[in-house]
Amino acid sequence: MRRSFLIAAPLGFLAVFFAWPVVAILGRGLIHNGALDLQPLLDTIAQERMRNIAGYTVGQAALSTAITVVIGVPVAIVLEQFSFRGVAAMRALVVVPFVLPTIVVGAAFRSLGLTGSLAAIVLAHAYFNVAVVVRIVGTAWAHRDNRHRDIATMLGANPWQRFSTVTVPYLRPAILGSTAIVFLFCFTSFGVILVLGAPGTNTIETEIYRTTTQLLDLRTAAALTLLQMVVVLTVLGVGRRIGRGPAAEAGADRMARPVPPRGRQWGAVVSVVAVVGIGLGLPMLELVRRSLAHGGAGYEHLGRTLSGDLGSGWDAIRTSVAIALVATIISVMLGLAASIALAHAARHRWARLADGFLMLPLGISAVTVGFGFLITLDEPPLDLRTSWWIIPIAHSIVALPFVIRATLPIMGSIPSQLRGAATMLGAGPHRVWWEIDFPIVRRAAAVAAGFAAVISLGEFGATLFIVRPETTTLPVAIFRGLGRPGAANTDRAMALAVALMVITMAIMLIAGREGNRRPARTA
Repeated sequence: MRRSFLIAAPLGFLAVFFAWPVVAILGRGLIHNGALDLQPLLDTIAQERMRNIAGYTVGQAALSTAITVVIGVPVAIVLEQFSFRGVAAMRALVVVPFVLPTIVVGAAFRSLGLTGSLAAIVLAHAYFNVAVVVRIVGTAWAHRDNRHRDIATMLGANPWQRFSTVTVPYLRPAILGSTAIVFLFCFTSFGVILVLGAPGTNTIETEIYRTTTQLLDLRTAAALTLLQMVVVLTVLGVGRRIGRGPAAEAGADRMARPVPPRGRQWGAVVSVVAVVGIGLGLPMLELVRRSLAHGGAGYEHLGRTLSGDLGSGWDAIRTSVAIALVATIISVMLGLAASIALAHAARHRWARLADGFLMLPLGISAVTVGFGFLITLDEPPLDLRTSWWIIPIAHSIVALPFVIRATLPIMGSIPSQLRGAATMLGAGPHRVWWEIDFPIVRRAAAVAAGFAAVISLGEFGATLFIVRPETTTLPVAIFRGLGRPGAANTDRAMALAVALMVITMAIMLIAGREGNRRPARTA
């Protein structure tokens, strides 16, 4: 009964604030005169242009995902396996691009000469999404049990055999899970395609935006959204099936600790530092350089109200931090509840269905969700269109899947013998949670909280449709500043972008420090 209540909370939250708005949009597009009309879907599939758009969307997403995983897995292993000066800063630096507004990063890439090609899109996607692979794979790697590797060594296995027979099977669920998430992000990419794509190059996501906002063709947009949902559900299903692997069995006293690199290991460390420092740092340095244009006038303008409805830069910073705090609390509480329930019922069919539903926000157009909010949340008792709470609720929807994916593998890896022994000794469910489960899952929860906060800080797509002048967030202020004429607006937008980077790195440093605290011994 308790577990049913735990899973009911996140499912109910998404049913009201995600499924209902999306269904409302689909209903407006696919229901004609009170009856279901699939003709728009059939017409969309029959168009050669739409088939080309779908093919390009899948192709660029697959290539972007492959490059991201190839880069991200070695970076994750090195940052978690080795202890060296600056490793915490490297972990924070990896995450920063993930939350930067795409329009700002697009401007930085353009200034570096990377635009108008598939290569620019692939590199930008890898730049944004490598953090997903590093965090998910890195968390799994940090919880590895070195006994298996030691046994393989005693049996005469060479380094390659240990890697292929011990490391790869252990990391496979985390790698495939992060691969599925990255593919969904690249498949539903909007800002990167819009800013860096070649003229006339569209994806399903940008076509949904075009048909909704420019053509006001909700029927075609609904058909495209249906196609997008089919791909999302397929990827989630396949990723879950092929991502099953051996569960981690390391207790708190057997988890491998980071060690100082020695000998040839320094080569891997230097390579990763170079990739992270140059590949991820160069566009950020470009942002800093631009923010200092005209003698750093952009920072002087942070406290001023400029043209239009931009408001004060400091107001945008305070609003974003407050919204991120609330969104983090909501998403972490709901995510942990879902992870506990799903981990205890992993073999049940309903758990697989619930897990798939909870992952749906990863693949649904932010445009669709934003318009759905405006359509559905306009009557009591859920008339939230003018409420401050509508933005953290939207951000929680985006962050919730990340919290679940970061905490569920660890919850599922806790040996049932520990809980059983505690129960036999008279511990109740709450004490088992605080003394067995929580010390082990705390690190993943800290990482998840950091992720949720920075996702909220950088969320742009859905926010753009529900924001009000008094709730202007940092990404929206940056976007509007870059879109307004005048050097003062542009300078302040770049200064705000740097402020967003600094806040993001501070949050991830705090989350990483808390996450790196080893849990207390449980046995």
